[in-house]
Amino acid sequence: RSCSSLSCSLLLMAKVKKQNLKKKAKGKAGATPAKGAASGASAGGLVTNKKFGQHLLRNPGIVDKILNAAELKPSDVAFEIGPGTGNLTVKLIESCKRVIACEIDPRMAAEVRKRCSGTGRTNLEVRECDVLKEKWPIFDVCVANLPYQISSPFTFKLLAHRPAFRCAVLMFQKEFAERLIAKVGESQYGRLAVNTSLFVKVSCVCKVGRMNFTPPPEVDSMVVKIVPRYPPIEVDFREWDGLMRICFGRKRKTLRSSFCMTYTLKTLEDNYTTWCALTGNRPEKKSMKEKVLEVLGSLKLAEQRAIKIDLDTYFKLLLEFNKRGIHFTNMNVGAKIGDSQAALPDELFMDDGADGGDGDDDAMED
Repeated sequence: RSCSSLSCSLLLMAKVKKQNLKKKAKGKAGATPAKGAASGASAGGLVTNKKFGQHLLRNPGIVDKILNAAELKPSDVAFEIGPGTGNLTVKLIESCKRVIACEIDPRMAAEVRKRCSGTGRTNLEVRECDVLKEKWPIFDVCVANLPYQISSPFTFKLLAHRPAFRCAVLMFQKEFAERLIAKVGESQYGRLAVNTSLFVKVSCVCKVGRMNFTPPPEVDSMVVKIVPRYPPIEVDFREWDGLMRICFGRKRKTLRSSFCMTYTLKTLEDNYTTWCALTGNRPEKKSMKEKVLEVLGSLKLAEQRAIKIDLDTYFKLLLEFNKRGIHFTNMNVGAKIGDSQAALPDELFMDDGADGGDGDDDAMED
């Protein structure tokens, strides 16, 4: 009987000990991160912050591809967005005269300063700021592993930046990058690709799988190289944007279908009336639909689809409309290359995503 009691006591003690160990482990797993750090994977002792879209590149091979694409010179000023813990930054300070890095997270800013100071170089300036609100410096090359949520506004600010830079090598979400580099006839070809091509030439450097980051994002990425056009294309951007909205609002429909929507014809008619009043021209008796179809017919575009039309043809189309007094902005002067960023239409570089669906023809003018 005494042996039986002893065995029961030992079993009870073992059970209690096991329960205590489970509680202790659970408490550690549920520990709250330090203030200012959201839950995420640890990188170099720092917890990444989901609020800032932090996914730190950890593949040195991708870093080398970015550097090779940038074609850095010893005299260059490099502008880096989101240096993180400095995997790319330590290579930039070795190759450039000066590196200006913008980092919104103070913890990461401190980490990259500490890491680069250990190299003995003094050509790094780290700015703790929101890059979309900060006034940008003059730079030769821009490199960035961008939080996906700022891709469109960042692209807008970059392409409107003056003086022009030599090139930019940027990491985007793969789907956004594909819409950026899309060519005529490809399913991703849309306003983003056409409008961007007014300013720059964009090419793919490499595709980057999600497992190359800490923590891994939910989607794959792509590195692209952006080179400004020289000389720049001059165009009234507000007129251009108005044309693009009509053409790519339903990009798989024919231009005849897109331009003969009741609302579109009414807007063009109002703009035409304003143009006639301001220029002293007598309005033609033809309906706006007849005028529009004449323009499209003159270029043999009535049955063409927006997704199949290249940049040069769109320029010809805009010129032909304007020659006949048909405008897309109610006679606003518009902005041209070299004007201030504020003069450009706000949505010029917005990502439409799966824009331009087939829609329907219910609202077409008969």
